Amino acid sequence: MNSHVKIPQGTSADLSRRSFLVGTAATGLVLGYAAVPGVDQALAAAPAHFEPTVWYAIAPDGLVTVTCGKADMGQHIASTMAQIVAEELGANWKDMRVQLASNDPKFNDPVLGAQITGGSWSTMMNFDAMSRAGAAGRIALTEAAASAMGVPAGELVVRDSVISHPKSKKSMSFADVVKSGKATKTFTADDLKAIKLKSPEQYTMIGVSVPQIDIPYKTNGTAKYGIDVMLPGMVYGALVTPPVRYGATVKSVDDSAAKKVPGFIKAVTLDDKTGTTTGWVVAVAHTYANARKAAAALKIDYDGGPNAKLSSESLLTEAKRLQGLSDSGQFFVKDGDPDSVFGSAAKVMEAEYTTNINIHCPMEPMNATAEFKGDILHIYSGNQFATRSGAIAAGAAGIDPKYVVMHQMWLGGGFGRRLDADMMVPAVQAAKAVGKPVKVIYSRENDMTMDFSRPLTYQKIKAGMDGDGKIVALSHDVVSAWPTARWGIPDFLTPSVDKKGPLDSFTVNGADFFYTVPNHYVRAIKNEMAHNATPSGQLRSVAPGWTFWAVESMIDEIAHATGKDPALFRVELLDGKGKNDGGAQRLRNTLLAAMGLAGYGTKKLPKGEGMGVACVSSQERATASWTACVAHVAVAPSGEVTVKKLTVATDVGTQVNPDGIRAQVEGAALWGMSLALFEKATLKDGGIEQTNFDSYTPLRMSQLPEVAVNVIANGEKATGVGEPAVTVVAPAIGNAVFNAVGARVRGLPISAEAVKAAMKA
Repeated sequence: MNSHVKIPQGTSADLSRRSFLVGTAATGLVLGYAAVPGVDQALAAAPAHFEPTVWYAIAPDGLVTVTCGKADMGQHIASTMAQIVAEELGANWKDMRVQLASNDPKFNDPVLGAQITGGSWSTMMNFDAMSRAGAAGRIALTEAAASAMGVPAGELVVRDSVISHPKSKKSMSFADVVKSGKATKTFTADDLKAIKLKSPEQYTMIGVSVPQIDIPYKTNGTAKYGIDVMLPGMVYGALVTPPVRYGATVKSVDDSAAKKVPGFIKAVTLDDKTGTTTGWVVAVAHTYANARKAAAALKIDYDGGPNAKLSSESLLTEAKRLQGLSDSGQFFVKDGDPDSVFGSAAKVMEAEYTTNINIHCPMEPMNATAEFKGDILHIYSGNQFATRSGAIAAGAAGIDPKYVVMHQMWLGGGFGRRLDADMMVPAVQAAKAVGKPVKVIYSRENDMTMDFSRPLTYQKIKAGMDGDGKIVALSHDVVSAWPTARWGIPDFLTPSVDKKGPLDSFTVNGADFFYTVPNHYVRAIKNEMAHNATPSGQLRSVAPGWTFWAVESMIDEIAHATGKDPALFRVELLDGKGKNDGGAQRLRNTLLAAMGLAGYGTKKLPKGEGMGVACVSSQERATASWTACVAHVAVAPSGEVTVKKLTVATDVGTQVNPDGIRAQVEGAALWGMSLALFEKATLKDGGIEQTNFDSYTPLRMSQLPEVAVNVIANGEKATGVGEPAVTVVAPAIGNAVFNAVGARVRGLPISAEAVKAAMKA
């Protein structure tokens, strides 16, 4: 088995790596670096706030403000972090507030995590550390209150932001203690580790569906998104992007017609040394409307570059060629010797699975505002990877990253799209060129054609079974662009088990499943052509969105070929032997729960209808989330698929906010359905053909099925819930289609044409 990707420094809650100071401080949140001249510092007036950590502070009025180092894009992670703190702190929920962190180095905390939001990591990797932060604050407040009241600290009770002594009837509010200035206790890393946290049966806040703190901000207009930023003297930039997704260069720009547009300032041709963009021009004007008019008036001559003739068909042909080479790629899993077993297997099956290019399409289009104040570059944008994005912005400006201040905004959707910083490049270079703050807003066409998309993938699976129908060998080749390798961050890559060098495990996670198969190979193959022509990013669910499409479809095919019920076949495979101990049992339980809730196998369905199952362990094996789905579909003679119901069971370990979890799972299931049936982008002549929602067609409201969710909360470590249900839905639907009409479709999206063709085959 491979060693998994090394989680970059700052994403693991390793409390041994720093000490923890509890005391009073006069400073509020500092947006920037105090050591760099010109950075504005927000200093709170006396009386002092109580700041147990950089991640939360208690004001003299008793309000507790939690600073969230994760991007909040509607998943309410800021509220989740606040809820975890509030549980151990003993705060009243009405006293809790949230704000978003900047890129100040103090927030690159080795305990509470680097500023990257993805992989369903946030809650699972921060739960323990944030709990200890809350507990440390409670202890410090309690000891200060005990001293002030003259009673033993061990006799005090903390609840609802009040510290009380039942025997004497004395009490102090958090506000009283903060105003006293007596909370000065210091905790070492060892002290933090020694804190005994609450057990699940003691929770009064965790597991409660409290209102999300950010909703009032977002309904009264005080929550500011990137697109809302307004700065004095600000002007606007509109993009002109080339017809080729990547690799084009600008030969010349004729701005004579643009000069006739009122308020036009300048056309800036990007010189992007970071390699994030190629061939882009920004038209700058005093209003966004006129910037767009000026952009439309520019006459630009391009050199299309090396990818100008490529298409989706080109990428798929290359993928198949690479898969056919015995020495291509690197091994992610190398257990046993499948090749030798295939020769003696009672039955051998092979199948090919494909997925097309998919686009993120967040409702808030990509945007950024850049302003230079002396030597300091200020960037205002909603971003999922502040650490990397700050470096991209610095590279675009040609300055040291320490001179970049990132102002994190609320995100109107991210889904992995805002892990990238391309929107910052034109804003930075335009601001530098015109000497004014510049806000760049992508058009929907810019957003779609220049997306860092989910890559086109090609997978081939070969399986061997013994005389009893048990899988004894399986090989799985995955060919795609490598989104994470594009970042150029070694810690995000995984050493291959065949010692051929690092691989992008975020293209093969999920293929290392929890089924017991004694001989198992997984090979990760980089499609360099696709990597260059369609620079790819992480789209909600990442690799398991395509690896489980192949794995769970193939498991179904094997079950049918060996005369076994597909669901019970999975139950047998999830026996928890060897390395699969623990994980397989949890996954089996979710499958059984989904089957029971859906009534799988208990009723006869009408002709043309069927139920299909799938179960997954997204994301990385080391940070798995356990999810199963039963899809109920109806298939028309035309091949059109209607999803009647999706039943999803998910084991979340410890649930923080039940309503939030259900919302996440429901949304993820519908996103998975959208990818399964409707979403497809294509490359032609080097460019993405789909430019708006008339040609790229996600799931519509009228197509929503019933969604039933069973949340299993068992007190285990909290798992991620934002992505797993995305990965399980497509194979469940595909398997349901087969059970309904006998049509096996192996490509996503599952089109009516493909189903009808398979029905005839």
